[in-house]
Amino acid sequence: MYVEREASVGEPTSQERRQAEQNDKRILGNVVQCDGARATISAYADDIDGSITGLWTVGKMISINLGGTRTVGLVYEIGKSDRAWSNEGQNPIEVSVELIGEVRDGAEPGAKPVFDRGITIYPHIGAVAHRIRTRDLQAVYDLAGRHSITIGTLSQDESIAANIAIDDTLARHFAVVGTTGVGKSTAVSLLLRKSIAARPDLRILILDPHNEFAASLPEYCVRVDSKTLDLPFWMFKLEEFAEVLFRGRETVPEEVDALRDLIPAAKNLYRNPNSGAYLRRGSDALTADTPVPYRVADLLKQIDERMGMLESKNDRPTLKSLKTRIESAASDPRYRFMFNSRLIEDTIHETIGNIFRVPHHGRPVTCFEMAGMPSEVVNSVCSVLARLAFDLALWSEGKLQLLLLCEEAHRYMPADPRLGFAPTRHALSRIAKEGRKYGCYLGVVTQRPGELDPTILSQCSTFFAMRLANEQDQAIIRSAIADSSASTLAFLSSMGQREAIAFGEGVATTMRMKFERLPQHLLPGTAKREPDLSSQNGDDVDLVAIVERLRNVPKPQQAMAFVETVDAGRQAGDPDYRKPPAVRASSDDDFDARYGLKPATFGLRPQND
Repeated sequence: MYVEREASVGEPTSQERRQAEQNDKRILGNVVQCDGARATISAYADDIDGSITGLWTVGKMISINLGGTRTVGLVYEIGKSDRAWSNEGQNPIEVSVELIGEVRDGAEPGAKPVFDRGITIYPHIGAVAHRIRTRDLQAVYDLAGRHSITIGTLSQDESIAANIAIDDTLARHFAVVGTTGVGKSTAVSLLLRKSIAARPDLRILILDPHNEFAASLPEYCVRVDSKTLDLPFWMFKLEEFAEVLFRGRETVPEEVDALRDLIPAAKNLYRNPNSGAYLRRGSDALTADTPVPYRVADLLKQIDERMGMLESKNDRPTLKSLKTRIESAASDPRYRFMFNSRLIEDTIHETIGNIFRVPHHGRPVTCFEMAGMPSEVVNSVCSVLARLAFDLALWSEGKLQLLLLCEEAHRYMPADPRLGFAPTRHALSRIAKEGRKYGCYLGVVTQRPGELDPTILSQCSTFFAMRLANEQDQAIIRSAIADSSASTLAFLSSMGQREAIAFGEGVATTMRMKFERLPQHLLPGTAKREPDLSSQNGDDVDLVAIVERLRNVPKPQQAMAFVETVDAGRQAGDPDYRKPPAVRASSDDDFDARYGLKPATFGLRPQND
């Protein structure tokens, strides 16, 4: 059937996104090619009078009118087939579009349009294409009633809010990736603020290697560093404790085996001081991994006794080396958070309560600042915290909702299994695989997704991909996104500050968005970057204080004079140790407290009556 061109009518629905002076009958383009995922639209780059319209640009949303439905697409390429420009007439162009889904009008008059990711009716040749309407664009990113928060605006239209489903984003884990300086930490701070407001029951533990998040969450967070952390050595599993003793180097199997036998004996001596070296066998037996207190002095005593045995003659070099390692670690002032004398007692409730904010007293966030912590113990401490987070969520039966946020996650979970620390990788993998069932969630922040363990990254269901320049990193993100939105990632290397491509379970569909702007005083690391005009010339730099912090060694002490003789029958860790003692001269806790014993009680045990 032949239809005259002049008799064709415009679109039945008025397009409110067009300019006010624009005629409704104007056709912006027509479909000339279509396959299962993409379409090509024929259009003109300029008006009849020769003025360039700029209506077709990369990154814009368009819709193709099919009557009852409108197919939504994203422009990812435009060009002229002849690569030539004419000033004598209109210039035809080809617009390449990736098909995302379709929008249908509501069944009732005045109802909101409904967006569906699938496509039931594909565009036909000649179908009318135009820039998408505001109502249709809102329908594309509508979360259909899910609990949502607003984190920014759409890049296509800043009048439309960018929303994410907070429950799905947290429960199914999320990742924020981007190169250095694009605003990852600022975006994470914004996400945490919005999450706390939407989920008041949420506890958050941030593994902060650069000590920057405390400044961005001052009213919500508690800072924990090497000076304020109390993490007793007896809470470490055998592998974690060995990592501390060997300072990150390869362990000696014979020494680890000796520890596996001796630590349960030391724990048994703590629980039953009069039992000697006898170990109980059965269901209530202690192992090297059981989080039960013990004394370093008892452990050293067990090593001495083992070396004195005639049958251990061949093992003496190994035992002597192990004893030297334990003494060196216990006397290192940098490890005070593990071997302090007060940590011999059973303080596990206090330790867990302080780290995981139970109760939180209005501050549900813990910033674990690792910048001043010895690098050789960071892996062990992170392993302990990740393991405790999962166990707390598991045994609380869902009453405790925990989010573990890993900044610079590729440090703990490298792609190369020969790098990093295996227990840390296993603890974080367990959260990624099983945590959502028990209320333990994982947040991953990294600038090198290509160096991150693929198992961890594959468990993250929501991604916020900021600017990435490395081709390997782009390929990792490209493998995680749906095929229908693959062309969106073409913008990864050219996005601006605070811009991100969000995709996954937490959003309705892949969207290019811009995060809200945080106030200047809430930016991460602001306190460290504040300019001090008086110190720019270096005259006011306190070099003495810097060297003191670098050494991290307590000042020499004067000889201590005790008012009364110390009771030799009482040690740190005994049941009656907390009884109020007689008045003594003031002393410093750092006085030779390497083994959890007072100086006059070193190596002694209670005597039988």
